[in-house]
Amino acid sequence: MRLEQLRSFVAVAELRHFTQAAAAVGVAQPSLSKQIHSLEAELGAPLFTRLPSEVELTPAGEALLPLAQRILADAETARREVANLIGLSRGRVRLGATPSLCTSLAPRVLRRFHDAHPGVELRIVEGGSQELVRALSHGELDLALVVLPATGIDPALDASPVLEEPLVVAAAAGTPLPEPMPVGDLRDRPLVMFRPGYNLRDDALDACRRAGFEPTFAVEGGELDAVLAFVAAGLGVAVVPEMVLANRPGLRAVPLTPGLHRTIAIARRKGVALTHSSAALHAVIVDEVGR
Repeated sequence: MRLEQLRSFVAVAELRHFTQAAAAVGVAQPSLSKQIHSLEAELGAPLFTRLPSEVELTPAGEALLPLAQRILADAETARREVANLIGLSRGRVRLGATPSLCTSLAPRVLRRFHDAHPGVELRIVEGGSQELVRALSHGELDLALVVLPATGIDPALDASPVLEEPLVVAAAAGTPLPEPMPVGDLRDRPLVMFRPGYNLRDDALDACRRAGFEPTFAVEGGELDAVLAFVAAGLGVAVVPEMVLANRPGLRAVPLTPGLHRTIAIARRKGVALTHSSAALHAVIVDEVGR
């Protein structure tokens, strides 16, 4: 089983099309088809069902796909690790972070890392914790900053808590609110609510339900920046991490009682050694959180 075969297989599996997959991996279609046929012969099972306009994975293909993705990711990690033996003058590190962390913690971390290692390429992937966990499991990320608990976390991953961050009520500057504000007071105030899939949406709804009520929504379905813009416009209040309100003069942060918190963790794959670049970024994250 060769890496070229696995690259061709993964390309076809992800694109569901032989011609497009051949273009993606940079080979002629007959060569790609030959690699797939050889792999199927070696494994003793068909990997694809050919349809008129696309292909579908067989059960054997479904079983092979996540393993092939991890093998390719490990091969790339090995390549980069050897390259990094010359030091941190070059390399690449891929970091995933939730939207709220992309606007608060991540910029400070990446600024420090870039200043120390300007030759290392930084790639950032923004997404929900569950999306980042899946990307990490498939070898598409080196590290991810996620919010715990990330439901459905792969047992092959390790998530180490690094920060417990308070959640607060974000309101337009000048909005009269008690400090601290009882969670029950949200009953009478319309919320600007995140789209489904955000941990912050679940945190806010759970807090309200524990207080015995279902909140009303002024606006629903936004991403972080949109939610904060709607709050600043006076449409309602929102429950957000305290860090995202720094340097936003149009908003005020009001603590809640009882207090709400969320746990931030650094996630990585178990049993896979970090490259020099990834290990250096991990150290910067831990140090920055400690500040």
